[in-house]
Amino acid sequence: MNIVVLCPHFAPDTAPTGTVMTGIVHGLAERGHEIHVVTSLPWYREHAVDSAWTGRLMRTERVEWGSITRVHPFPGNDKRNLLRRAVGFVGFTLLAAVGALRAGGPLRRVDAVLAMSPPLTLGPTGWFVAKARRGRFVFNVQDVFPDAAVRTGALSNARVIALAERLERLSYRMADVVTVLSDDLAENVLSKLPRSAKKQGTEVVVIPNFVDMTLFEAAATGESYRAEFGLGSGPVVMYAGNLGFSQSLDLVVKLAEARPHLTVVINGDGTARAVLQTDADRLPNLHLIGYQPVERLPEVLAAADIHLVPLKAGLGSVSVPSKTYSILAARRPVIASIDRGTAIEQLLNESGAGIVVDPDRPDMLIEAIDALIADEPRRASMGNAGHSWVREHASPETAASMYERVLSDRAAG
Repeated sequence: MNIVVLCPHFAPDTAPTGTVMTGIVHGLAERGHEIHVVTSLPWYREHAVDSAWTGRLMRTERVEWGSITRVHPFPGNDKRNLLRRAVGFVGFTLLAAVGALRAGGPLRRVDAVLAMSPPLTLGPTGWFVAKARRGRFVFNVQDVFPDAAVRTGALSNARVIALAERLERLSYRMADVVTVLSDDLAENVLSKLPRSAKKQGTEVVVIPNFVDMTLFEAAATGESYRAEFGLGSGPVVMYAGNLGFSQSLDLVVKLAEARPHLTVVINGDGTARAVLQTDADRLPNLHLIGYQPVERLPEVLAAADIHLVPLKAGLGSVSVPSKTYSILAARRPVIASIDRGTAIEQLLNESGAGIVVDPDRPDMLIEAIDALIADEPRRASMGNAGHSWVREHASPETAASMYERVLSDRAAG
């Protein structure tokens, strides 16, 4: 197949969604497909275009499986400045549309267009490019927007919410297939599809995220990471990921306050970093460490005895923390503070790799940590079980096969 991919991030950008889409593209390329990626210039880590990529609004490079076109994302540091973000999204979307119409040859026919959300603006853009280039349109939903932003309080303007909801539903109706990460997200999307769209054949297909197991072939110890950042040899509890408003990172701070004998690590960057830095400055056992290069991921994850996946109440049905898969691949147990009955609880129950407690309950979280810290054999058993589950159920090959089916006219159903 000849495929155009529209996404906000792609390697070498370090955003989690960029890692996901890079894996999808490489998996499809290994299956012999020609792919033309349209994405942003790398900017995620510093919220500014990397210095090595500045100077041009659009760059295109040829690769062995097709091409990569990178356009300016017009980034901003303040995620709560909605007007600034909207202007940036519009600018990026317009440039991305131009790049997608030209990718692989101007208006050359393609078999499919795969567009990722968020941002929602790539929904109508993907549909327009698919129509212009006479291919199927597949809309890949990583987080249900605006639901997640509304539930965290990041989005409160009634007019903006109404506009985003209309754009969301329009994007779903336009798509031949909407792919989501879990049954919870599928139910959410299906509830917003009108009967007319269902009759016309719009499908919602669950394709979970995956882990590049080649990174985890050799069991990392994490010793050099511990030594570099002065973490010592005692028990380490870690949160690794984006520092945003969806994560209940106050629980991690409360853990450090309640258990001064534990070394608590927050490894990541994001909008909540400044607030967390204040907490780290006053708590000697709380370490705030910035993002590490992706090749260090196994080492970073292996440095902890227990990993935390805290998500605020109400978000479990609209967001699936994909970091969980990597933690399991690194043979470490997970304690998830998340809505009951959602995808992560199902994953941990099925794999036997962790414990779920109610969201926003520091008492329950601390009790679960105490129990696991005191039981090293149980931690090891959970870690091994998680690694085995990921290897069997969340491989890039499985995901690539599923995307191949929905991108062709043989939708998965």
